[in-house]
Amino acid sequence: MAKKRSNVKLFLDRAMSRSFSRQILILLVLFVVLLLISYLLLSFSGSDWRAYCAYKGIPVWSLPLFLLVDTSAYSYVYFGEGTHGWLLVASGISYLFGLIIFNGIMIGLITNAIDNRVDAHRDGLLHYVKSGHYIIMGYDDMVPSIITEIFAKAPQADVVLLSALDAKQVHEKLLRSVARDKMDQIFVVYGHRMVKDYYQDIHLEAAEGIYIVGNRTRPEHDAINVECVDNIYMYLSEHDFKQRPKRIICVFEDFDTYAAFKTTEIFSQIGDLGVEFVPYNFYDDWATQVFVRRSYKEKNNVAEEIPYPSVYGDGILYEDPRRVHLLFVGVTNFSVSMAMQAAHLLHFPNFNRDKALRTRITFIEKNADEEMRLFATRNRHYFEVQPFYYCDMSKDDAAYLPVKIDQRVSPELPDTDFLDTEFEFIKGDVYADGIQDLIKKWAQDKDHEYLSIFVTRSDQRHNFMTGMNMPDEVYDNEVPVFIRQDRADDFVTNLRAADDKEYNYCQVKDDKLAREKRKHRYAHIYPFGMDDMAYRSDETPLKQAKLLNYLYETADYDHAQYKSLEELAAMPAQDIWAEADHYWRALTVAKKWSNLYCAFNLSCKLSTLRAMRNMASGDASQDLSPLNGEEIETLACMEHNRWNVEKLLMGFRKPRRSEDRYEHEQYDQELKHNKELYIHYDIRPFEKLPAVSQQLDREIVKYIPWLLRMTS
Repeated sequence: MAKKRSNVKLFLDRAMSRSFSRQILILLVLFVVLLLISYLLLSFSGSDWRAYCAYKGIPVWSLPLFLLVDTSAYSYVYFGEGTHGWLLVASGISYLFGLIIFNGIMIGLITNAIDNRVDAHRDGLLHYVKSGHYIIMGYDDMVPSIITEIFAKAPQADVVLLSALDAKQVHEKLLRSVARDKMDQIFVVYGHRMVKDYYQDIHLEAAEGIYIVGNRTRPEHDAINVECVDNIYMYLSEHDFKQRPKRIICVFEDFDTYAAFKTTEIFSQIGDLGVEFVPYNFYDDWATQVFVRRSYKEKNNVAEEIPYPSVYGDGILYEDPRRVHLLFVGVTNFSVSMAMQAAHLLHFPNFNRDKALRTRITFIEKNADEEMRLFATRNRHYFEVQPFYYCDMSKDDAAYLPVKIDQRVSPELPDTDFLDTEFEFIKGDVYADGIQDLIKKWAQDKDHEYLSIFVTRSDQRHNFMTGMNMPDEVYDNEVPVFIRQDRADDFVTNLRAADDKEYNYCQVKDDKLAREKRKHRYAHIYPFGMDDMAYRSDETPLKQAKLLNYLYETADYDHAQYKSLEELAAMPAQDIWAEADHYWRALTVAKKWSNLYCAFNLSCKLSTLRAMRNMASGDASQDLSPLNGEEIETLACMEHNRWNVEKLLMGFRKPRRSEDRYEHEQYDQELKHNKELYIHYDIRPFEKLPAVSQQLDREIVKYIPWLLRMTS
C-alpha cells in the first residue's frame, strides 16, 4: 500500500514538474472532479436547490459551476429566499472548492509559470530559432569575434550559442564585446555539443553555418571537437533532412592536429553530405591577419581597420640587396604558427640573384635546443633539403657564432639547399647582453635586411615588458615590434597613436648640424593575438583559390596551357563560379590548402609587381594590367620557390634518386604516381624543372589580373 502511494506521488510530482501544459491539464481534471462532487453534494442536500434554480431561471447543472467560479454566487444562495441549512452547507463546500482552485492554486500556478518561463529563458532552456541561423557550439574568448564576423556578413542573422556554461554569465561576457542592439539576435541555449539530443532543439540541420569552438584551454579540446564533428555527421546522415548546413568550421588548438586536418581526408564523409568542412586554428588565423590581410580591428570600433606594417617594406625587386628577417622572441604555438605561415608566404625575387638573400626566421628561446629538435622533427622533409642554424648564447660571454646543421640526405637527394627560406635557433635569454647587442646590430643593418620583431610568449605582461624595452636602435630605426596581447589592444594601440608624431632630431657630424625627422619611441609597436578579436572571415582568398583550382582543372597539360584569357572573358561569370564551386567540392583537402596558400601569396607578388612598375606599395591602379615578359619570368620563379616550401611543409618529400621520374624516363608514368604517396617529382630548383613545368609556372602568373578582377 505504501509503495502504491509512493508511485502515485511520483507520478503526480513528475507530471506537475515537467511542463505548464501538464499542470493546467491536472488542474482541469481536478476542476471536473470537484464539479461532480459539488453536483452530488447539492443533490444530497434535498430539492431546494432545484427550486432555487427554477426561481432564478438558471439550469440546474449551472449552479455547481457558478459556486466554483463565481465568488459572489454563494452570497446569492445565502441571502436567497427558501434556502435551508443543507443547501447552504453544500453550497459552502462547493464555494470553498472554488476558492481553493481559482484563488489559490490557479493564481499560484500562473505566477509560477511566468517565473519559470523567465528563468528558463535566462537559463537558455527555451528554443526559438528554426532555420537560417548560425550555431556556435561551446563558449571561448574568441566567440565574440565570431559573432562580430557573422553580423558583418549577415546583419539580420540569428545566432544560437550552445553552451554548458551558465547562460547569464555567457550573456554578461558577450555584452562586453558585442553591440547591445545586436544582443536580441543572439540566443544563448544550454546544452552540450557532444549530445545529439540537443541538436534537434537548436535545429542544427537547418542552420546556415556551424562553428564548433569549445574551450581551447582544456587539454582534451581537440579530441572533443573531433567527436562532435562525428556526432554531427551521424545526426545528419541518420535523418532524411531537406536542409543541411552549408559549412562546419571546427576550431583546433593544437598545431599538429590542425596540420593533420590540412593534409588528410579525415572528414571526407561530411563533404559527401554536401557540407563543407573547414578546420580553423587561432594562431594560424592571426598569422594570416599579420602577413596577408595586414590589419586588425579595434575592439571599441570593429568597423575600423587598423593597418599592420609590411614586413618586406614597399616590395622587393630582383636587385634589392636586403633580405627579410623575422625575429621571434619565444617558441610558442604563436611563434611556430607565424613562422610556418611566413615560410609559406614570404618569397622574393632577389633570392634568384643572390642565394644568401633567403628569408631568415630566427627564434630566441632559453631552451632553443629542445624546441629546435621538435621543430626539425615536425618538418623533417623540409630539413632533408635545407640546412638550418643553431647558436648557443646561454652563457654571458657567448658570441654569435651560428652553426650550420645539415640534415640533408645528400647522396640520395640531388639538388638540395635550394629553398629561399631558412630557420635559425638561438639559445639564450633575450635580456642577456650578447643577445641585446645582436638585436642592436640587426636593427642598424637597414641596408641589408628588413627586420621585424615578434614577442610571442604566453605571458601578456612579459610580452609587453619585452616589447617596450628593446634596445634604442630598434625604435630609432623604426623596426616594427609586434607584441602578443591576450585581451584588448587598447593600451598598445593608444600608446602607438600617442607616439605617432614627427619630431626634429639633430646631431653634429664633422662639426656640421644634421637634421632629420623622427617619430617617438613607440610609434612602431603593434598588438596582435587578442582572443576577442581573433576570427576573421575573408572570403576573397577562398574565392581566388577556387578560381586557381578552376584553371588547373580545365588546363591543357599536353600543351602547357590554361584556358585562355579570351575564352574566360567570353564566359558568363556565374558559369565560371558554378564550375569552380563544383571542382572545389570534389578537391582533396591537401589540394584545397595548396590553392589557398597560392592565393595568400598574391599580396606578396603584387608588392613586387608594383615595385617593378614604379608604383607605390598601396597603389592598385595598374594591378589589372597584363604582365610583360620580365614580370612573368620574375613572378614564375617566385611562385615555384613558394610551391617548393609549401609542399615540403605540408608533408611531401623530395624523391630519392631511385624515385625520380626525370632520372628514369623509361619508368616515367609508373614513378609519376608516387605523388599520391606525398613524393613529388617537381620539388627542385626552377631551373632544373622540365620545360613544360616551367611554362606552367609562367602561364599561371599571367592570370593574376584576372583573379583580381573576378574577386574585386
